[in-house]
Amino acid sequence: MKQFKIILTALFALAVFIVNGQDTKPNLNPDEIDTFIGKVMEDWNIPGMGIGIVHKDELIYQKGYGYRDYGNKLPFTSQTLVQIASNTKLFTVIAAGMLVEEDVLTWDEPIKKSVPEIEFFNDHLNNNVTLRDMLGHLTGISRHDLIWFQSDFTRKEIFDRLKYLEPSAPLRTKFIYNNIMYTAVGYIIELKSGMTWEDFVTERILKPLEMNQTLFSIEKMQQTRDYGVPYNEKSDTTLLYKVELKTDGHAVGPAGAIISNIDDISKWVITILNDGKYKNRQVIPSSVLKETLEPVFAFRNRNVELHGWKESLNTQAALGRFTEVYRGNFLTNHGGSMPGFQTQISMLPHDSIGIIVFGLGDQSRRAVDFVTHNLIEHLLGLDQTDWNSRYLTFRDINRQTFISGRTREDHDRVDNTTPTHPVSDYTGFFTNPMYGDFTTYLRNDTLFFNFRNTEVPLSHYHFNRFDSDFDEDFGKWSLNFLINPQGEIGSFVVSLDQKQAEFIRKPDPALSTIEVLSQYIGFFGDETFETEVRIVGGKLLFGSTELVPHKKHVFKVKDFDNRLVEFVAQANEVNAIQLKNEYGVFEFKKLR
Repeated sequence: MKQFKIILTALFALAVFIVNGQDTKPNLNPDEIDTFIGKVMEDWNIPGMGIGIVHKDELIYQKGYGYRDYGNKLPFTSQTLVQIASNTKLFTVIAAGMLVEEDVLTWDEPIKKSVPEIEFFNDHLNNNVTLRDMLGHLTGISRHDLIWFQSDFTRKEIFDRLKYLEPSAPLRTKFIYNNIMYTAVGYIIELKSGMTWEDFVTERILKPLEMNQTLFSIEKMQQTRDYGVPYNEKSDTTLLYKVELKTDGHAVGPAGAIISNIDDISKWVITILNDGKYKNRQVIPSSVLKETLEPVFAFRNRNVELHGWKESLNTQAALGRFTEVYRGNFLTNHGGSMPGFQTQISMLPHDSIGIIVFGLGDQSRRAVDFVTHNLIEHLLGLDQTDWNSRYLTFRDINRQTFISGRTREDHDRVDNTTPTHPVSDYTGFFTNPMYGDFTTYLRNDTLFFNFRNTEVPLSHYHFNRFDSDFDEDFGKWSLNFLINPQGEIGSFVVSLDQKQAEFIRKPDPALSTIEVLSQYIGFFGDETFETEVRIVGGKLLFGSTELVPHKKHVFKVKDFDNRLVEFVAQANEVNAIQLKNEYGVFEFKKLR
């Protein structure tokens, strides 16, 4: 009996330990956190940071460090608004998941069944791409971020450009991060709900969670009293410069437009940690949250392979977030990056802990990640991994490599060459079906280009290549102009995103008006040949062949740059047509 009592007492003590262990708050020492964050900010030249820590249904720690506006020395607070960038994606996943719950969409049937309006590059994608593929970055389509970055495209215009995006890998074989797919899903939410993505997220998520300070536009953010003003490091130096906030690009909102603060995001984290409940109300369906944790792609443990680091293992992509095992603890996370804003939102679901880290300046990109890991170790009472020193070493090596490499930027220049044409011939309007319009023009004998509302000067590099100087925010550009079969500057190629793109010279848009095209219709031929020129769907057809406007009275045969059709006019009256190709010039009179 005595032995039984001892065993019973031991079991009771163990049960109390387990229960108390589950209810015990995380280890939290504000002074240690302050010291650590202060050193990180100094080492990485970060002007301002914000930290939020959630446990269960409570924001147990929130603090701003440094300045939200370095130039005016305004303090960063828990209410400082920042662009959370790609941490927006989980909002979009959950919004789409709500429509799945309502049987409006499905996760795993081809999206075209639910959304016939969508058009991908080919029939294989049309017949197979699912909502899960789009949200899990599994379509095999590269990012092409410059389609949306700083563009004036509407969300529908980006959605309509999906058909131009050629996959770079077979469907579901590679993880290729793609913001445009999230933009497309945002537009699908609008098509299926009748509400814009912004309105849907506001009504179904933000309002129920009392996230009343959360916004969608830089313009509205700048009307508030407490928002982040980012300062980046100037290349090759530690000098800080103010980053111009971009107020365009709203169309890509579902991939990264949400602007929020520590206080508001803590409510979002609390709700997710509590299985979709906020103040005992089920706001997010539990089944949708489970789908966001369903793995879609597994990554190799490269840090182990390359560096022997074993703290973070078995990273997998899910929907709108990633999962990993960090020192034996299940962790979900996602980062966010926009010019001058870096964020990381992470959760330990089985420990009911959430960590929010905001950083100002692109130099904080790595820091928001490892600060999260060090805070996890702090909260769980683990010894600290010196992530800071590890990544500082890499930063310094990369910085020296970059400085050294840029001293050889003229490595392929051919000396003593001149352009083939007068500089004025390189000016004009050019276009690409994916990226839109690109303008070149002269100012004081200098060639400039304007793309995405950004003006950049060019200088002659060699032959028909013109380069820009390096710009801190817009990078370095190299335009190689091409001569068409008629000996004219007809296009240029430029490296954009993951692929070289060609921009074709645009003809005068007046040449495509019905009023102008109407003067060319009629029958042309001779004693042995007759064909009709007519207008079909706003296009000019020579027989069944489409003609593309080139210049006044001159058209190119579609898909044949070296074949021209020129209408001969006298006294503003078309009386003949000339077919010009590699075989010669063939003229036919207008018959009627």
